[in-house]
Amino acid sequence: MFDIGFSELMVIGAVALVVIGPERMPGVARTAGALLGRAQRYANKLKADIEKEVDLAEFKRIKSTFYDAAKSVEDSVTQVRAEFDATAASLNESIALHAETPAAATVELPSAPAQMDFWLDSTPAAAPATVARA
Repeated sequence: MFDIGFSELMVIGAVALVVIGPERMPGVARTAGALLGRAQRYANKLKADIEKEVDLAEFKRIKSTFYDAAKSVEDSVTQVRAEFDATAASLNESIALHAETPAAATVELPSAPAQMDFWLDSTPAAAPATVARA
């Protein structure tokens, strides 16, 4: 952080000993340590809060992306439903018009060919005989 080496700390300690005096030096060191600890805790808390805010911002961005995708899907479904309803209404109108047309307009289907008559036979085939074993 500040790039202070051991030799610089020794110089600072020696100057503090001369200026403060040996009697008050332990109390000042204790107070300086407590203040330094508070500063470190505050810095760590601030860093954690910033990381939480960044994560929260990222989650909000992802949330908005999902909401946009969901809205897009909902719009597509609504559009398809409208098209389906329009097609259903058209088919219902067509069926209603067809029911109102005269019977002469019906189309007759050709009859089955002669070689296919065996399929049209309604009599059941004879059951096979059972074989008794001795």
